Parts: sequence; C-alpha cells; structure tokens
Amino acid sequence: MIVTIDGPAGAGKSTVAKALAQRLGFAYLDTGAMYRAVALAALHRGVDWTQPEALARLARQIQIDFQNERVLLDGQDVSEAIRDWKITQITPYVADNAEVRKRLIELQRRWAQGRNIVTEGRDQGTLVFPEAECKIFLTASPEERARRRLAELQARGQSATLEQVLADQQRRDQEDASRAFGRLTRAPDAIEVPTDGLSVAEVVDRLAELVQSRQRGEKLRDPAAGRAT
Repeated sequence: MIVTIDGPAGAGKSTVAKALAQRLGFAYLDTGAMYRAVALAALHRGVDWTQPEALARLARQIQIDFQNERVLLDGQDVSEAIRDWKITQITPYVADNAEVRKRLIELQRRWAQGRNIVTEGRDQGTLVFPEAECKIFLTASPEERARRRLAELQARGQSATLEQVLADQQRRDQEDASRAFGRLTRAPDAIEVPTDGLSVAEVVDRLAELVQSRQRGEKLRDPAAGRAT
C-alpha cells in the first residue's frame, strides 16, 4: 500500500510521515531529502546549480539511498548536512529542474516497488504515485509553518529570524505552485488535513485512522471538499 502526504513547506509532512510509517510498520520515503542531496552534491563538487544541464548530469551520476531512516549520498550519511540553511537556498534550483525531477521520480518509484510505504513531498499523490491507495494533503497557516521551520533551524544551532523564515517560505510557496513540472497541487482524491493547533501525535492519530479506513476498503469523507473519496 502506498500512502502519499503532500503539502506546502512547513506543514509538518516529514515529521508526521515518519511517525505514521512507524505506527503502521511501513517504510518511509523522504523525497525532499533526495532533492536536498542533489543540492549538497552540487555544492561539494563545485557544480553550478544555476546551469540546468549540469544539475541533470549530476543527478544521473550520484547514488541516493535510505538506510534506517538515514540519507546516504554515494554511501556517506548526509542526514544532517542536507538540512543546512545553505542547502535550503540551493534546493529550489534542483526542484525546478524537470530532468532532475524525472530522474528522482524514477528512483522513488523503483524504491517503492514491493513495499508498503508512506511517502511525502509536493507531487507524490499527483505525479509520482497517482494510483496511491491513500492520499493526504497536509496544511497549516503560513505563520504556523514559519514558526515550525524556525524551531527546526534553532534546534540545529542555526540562526534565523521569524521574518526571514516567513519571507523564504513565501518565496518557496510561489515557486512550488508555479513549477512547470511537479508543481505543488492537491490531488482531486486527496483528503485535506489542517494541522494548526494539533500535536504531532494528534495528527498521526488522524492519519492512521484514514489509512486504516482505506485498508478496510471504506470511502473517506473529506471535510474540506464536502464529499467522499
């Protein structure tokens, strides 16, 4: 079974998806980490990330793997390095590159074969796994998302202000919504789940109920759309 969790930056997708996968006993696929890994490789190898063809060649050359929820780039653990603020600044160049996205989508589909997975990103339920059995669109207000992102950065010892994070988030939202390929959009059959005011545990409880209902073959009621899916 494939469970997709899409939504804007800072909606809590990574934290919730990882916890949900653990709850269900599913494998967890962090697609955002894959794009960040390409950005990190570009930085380390001196590849000009403003040159689309150079980035595409790089994406075809490197190896990205997951092992016990750690991200490996050419065999090296880069789980922490890819979360650096500098990598966040470079990643949009990677995410906007259609050839890079095609390569990573290929890797994502290959990795998912034969597994029960929870996968999160921007286009998982629309482009990567359009036939997924359970699709979720996670949302939160811009202010809530910025506060969460700032807390993550501070926990890693990185300095930033709420204003800086909010401005960067607004830019990313615009970029994610306007991409020619792999743009952020809610799948028609996805269930929208707002997370403002909810703890991670409460969100995971809600999503686990949705997945289990799907496993029983039940239709799900989407409060945001006022219809069943």
